[in-house]
Amino acid sequence: MSEKSSTKHPFGLYLLFVTEMWERFSYYGMRAIFMLFMVKVLLLNDKEASQIYGSYTGLVYLTPLLGGYLCDRYLGNRRSILIGGILMAIGQFFMFLSASAGAEGGVPLMWTGLTALIVGNGFFKPNISTMVGQLYPENDRRIDSAFTIFYMGINLGAFFSPLICSSFTDYKWGFLAACIGMLLGLLTFVALQNKHLKTEAGIEIGKTVKPLDAKAILMIIGSIGIIFFMLNFKQWFQSEIEIISYLIYGSMIVMPILILTDKSLTKQEVQRILVIFILAFFVIFFWGAFEQAGASLTLFADRQTDRNIGSWEMPAEYFQSINPLAVIALAPLFSLLWGFLYKRNSEPSSPTKMAYGLALVALGYVVIAIAVKGLGMGEKVSMWWLVALYVIHTMGELCLSPIGLSMVSKLSPIRLSSLMMGTWFLANAAANKFAGTLSALIPPSEVTADTQYPSFAGFQITNLYEFFMLFIVMTGIAAAILFVLSKTLQKMMNTPAAP
Repeated sequence: MSEKSSTKHPFGLYLLFVTEMWERFSYYGMRAIFMLFMVKVLLLNDKEASQIYGSYTGLVYLTPLLGGYLCDRYLGNRRSILIGGILMAIGQFFMFLSASAGAEGGVPLMWTGLTALIVGNGFFKPNISTMVGQLYPENDRRIDSAFTIFYMGINLGAFFSPLICSSFTDYKWGFLAACIGMLLGLLTFVALQNKHLKTEAGIEIGKTVKPLDAKAILMIIGSIGIIFFMLNFKQWFQSEIEIISYLIYGSMIVMPILILTDKSLTKQEVQRILVIFILAFFVIFFWGAFEQAGASLTLFADRQTDRNIGSWEMPAEYFQSINPLAVIALAPLFSLLWGFLYKRNSEPSSPTKMAYGLALVALGYVVIAIAVKGLGMGEKVSMWWLVALYVIHTMGELCLSPIGLSMVSKLSPIRLSSLMMGTWFLANAAANKFAGTLSALIPPSEVTADTQYPSFAGFQITNLYEFFMLFIVMTGIAAAILFVLSKTLQKMMNTPAAP
């Protein structure tokens, strides 16, 4: 390999960077305004909106299992990205139509939009990341830095999307901006893919595996129909049954059983896979609390946070730009920290780092609980309390998220690596659905004689302090248990102390 090729990245990386940046702009821009849109435009109550939010974000992490399967068997990366991008642009356009229709006719249009977004994400998400690694020869030392650059694209899109999509006076224009962003990324990808998506040896990557057959087409159409049915089930049948919860949580039980009963697994492989599943369980509590950013914390920012800076009132959705900005600022510092500790044989193990992540999420809620203790219904807290929470939560994310992904890739048997990564993301699906369930417990901002307070495990939640204490207790206990288990899990991993 020449010196030039060993230090510079192929242009294809920057094409994938831009494509992913616009896709993340589309996703996070829509997510930033989604809760407030449902409450203020569709006039859904907090509980209904939270449950829909959890179902949407949960299914977004479930469908990549199907998208990855169809990509490997039929579509190839490029065609999967194309199909996914088109579906997501259509989904954002239907969200625009839903916001245009308002409370009377907007709900059915929203279900159509969410269905297209969920299925489209399933085709897009697992495939564009895969193509980053395909640009380089095996064991190329540039791969780590390539994924770092790519990760910056994700956070850049996530940073400026809430600032743009929430700046309009009407939510419909925010959804249309998300649609346009998705189209810009897609058009850039289509225009430049043939020229730049190839290795330095000139080999094209991500091409079609084989033509679509009837089975693959039926799977795509069937998945769209199934997602649409599940999203509409409660409304169509006036039922309280959460079939999406059964699907996601049931998968979390079935998948480990199917994998661990594989007779080809050695004792060491079983132990390592068990570590992945145990940590995946704790990850549910982390993301369940962390993902309140797009749900209950957005409602809190809108209703009981003083967002005035001089004569300007900052939109509540702007708070969702703090996390990606903090990731960009703090990620290099955490990388230096782990390297500093490694050189001194003091770097924590992966389970311990993840326990720190849970503890930091608990600490973030301690901060906001202090702020709201004794807060009256019409009173507001300083915005800096919420800023502090998001920064602390970002520190927790940097202790847990990249560490978890790295751990799964190292512990999974090669023949099961894709399946294990899909199962890890399945934990994210369960966590996001759980986040919606927890968000539904936020107490009402206005109290009348008929007000019914939410309850959890037999305890009524009558104010924000009690609501945030729920997250402190949940993540605090999870962190403590994981700290206790960390040495045992490290032994089961059978790897050096700081993988």
